[in-house]
Amino acid sequence: MLSRIFFACVFLCLCCACSPLSCRWMDHKFRQYSENSLNLLDMMAYHYVNQDAGVNSVPFPHQLYNQAYRASAEGRFAFTIQILKEVCALFEEDDSSSSWQEITVEHFLNVVNKQADELQLCVGNENRPNRRLQAYFKRLSRTVFEQLGHSAEAWELIRREIKVHLLRVDHLVSSLFTSN
Repeated sequence: MLSRIFFACVFLCLCCACSPLSCRWMDHKFRQYSENSLNLLDMMAYHYVNQDAGVNSVPFPHQLYNQAYRASAEGRFAFTIQILKEVCALFEEDDSSSSWQEITVEHFLNVVNKQADELQLCVGNENRPNRRLQAYFKRLSRTVFEQLGHSAEAWELIRREIKVHLLRVDHLVSSLFTSN
């Protein structure tokens, strides 16, 4: 009888160790990196932006986030990883017209890439990208940069949009820990 209980405990421990919620990096570092990325993004702010820059807005993908909130833990992580990767791809475009210091952008990209990489290690297998999310980021980039070029105003609009995404992603991942 004792051996069965022992094996059940060992099995339970192994299952918990393989769970994405048991990833040590998630427990200790995700929140720190998230705050760091938001602080770096705030440092890049360009305060002299024409609020009515004449850009047709790309609607924020609230529905995709709502679906992610209803997904499993791994689904939420996969969504978060994709957001982080899309953000990096967007910020790797030609930002020579932005008013940002190059070192700040590099630090920001390093932090966001680290978050995506570490989350991927926690989750394990590669999930298929959400095509609607990919399309949203392509539309965002195309709309803003076609209408404003790669100007400082365009980059500030992108920065603001990305900040909202990073806040939502932080909340999405944090909800996994508060709901358990």
